[in-house]
Amino acid sequence: MKKRTMKLTNLVRPSIAALKPYSSARDEYQGSAASMVFLDANENPFETKVNRYPDPQQQQLKGVLTEKRGVTNAQILLGNGSDEVLDLLFRAFCEPSQDNIITLPPTYGMYSVLAGINDVENREVLLTPEFQPDIEAILNAQDARSKLLFICSPNNPTGNSISEEKIVALLEGFNGLVVVDEAYIDFAETPSWVARLHEYDNLVVTQTLSKAYGMAGIRLGMCYANPEVISILNKIKPPYNVNVLTQEYALRYLQNEENFDNRKNLILNEKELLSKKLLQVGFISKIYSSNANFILVKVDDANRRYTELLNEGVVVRNRSTQPLCHDTLRITVGSPDENKKLLTAMKTIS
Repeated sequence: MKKRTMKLTNLVRPSIAALKPYSSARDEYQGSAASMVFLDANENPFETKVNRYPDPQQQQLKGVLTEKRGVTNAQILLGNGSDEVLDLLFRAFCEPSQDNIITLPPTYGMYSVLAGINDVENREVLLTPEFQPDIEAILNAQDARSKLLFICSPNNPTGNSISEEKIVALLEGFNGLVVVDEAYIDFAETPSWVARLHEYDNLVVTQTLSKAYGMAGIRLGMCYANPEVISILNKIKPPYNVNVLTQEYALRYLQNEENFDNRKNLILNEKELLSKKLLQVGFISKIYSSNANFILVKVDDANRRYTELLNEGVVVRNRSTQPLCHDTLRITVGSPDENKKLLTAMKTIS
């Protein structure tokens, strides 16, 4: 297969291309810190376990991720949650008031929010009724100022994976960067697009530890892309954007594969059981197929059912305001006990 390559000089903002990045004290030193006396960063010298600045390039953590994902260190950027990674993409490649992005509603709402924050036009192209991209409409929507195309797969809030064939068509037809958001990829049977970075220089993949790894509280997002893209993002990221505690916690739990597999499989089993039980609820007319850790269900009156569930002490997400999602609720798969409480509440309000 011929590799799809592109000149990033045609995409990156001129001011970013010319930017000389800030060099922190820790950027200037590489090596073991065990025998060194650090008097370079105006830190407090007294040990509190967090009195020193964190590694700005998170080398230990990236070392674990290179083995898990089959990439090189130069293909990874880590951020304060995936939202920081997404924001960096806007700031690196989208000129305010000039460039545009393309999103595919219904999808993750932060793409639109970040476009607004960065003063970038968001061209929305609805998914088809089957929740798949409309390739022709997307490619017709792009122009010379289209810099980013966001594809959430598995998609939020619908739960389905986007077909490989359609993502390939967009990678080959879109003139900017194609960002595949894989926040829920660990729950899916389809392989990650990280394995195909070598085929497409315009492919960017984002992932998170918030979902399958159960570490939403530490705020760690990952970006995988060709080294040139990562180098540009490194120029503009805050020097110490991933704190010491986040790095240590992630290192500890990323290496506990047995615990990860057990919890992921429990969630998948609960999702299957929950889906079957929800089909027996009278006001639910459809359960959409999901490759994530949540289920989208169609109900008779989403506003009413959302409020009734809230009154029973169960919080779900009303997605009725989203295109193609009229009268739907998005339900996260909880623990066995939480799922039982949900089903009890469903019976109470039926």
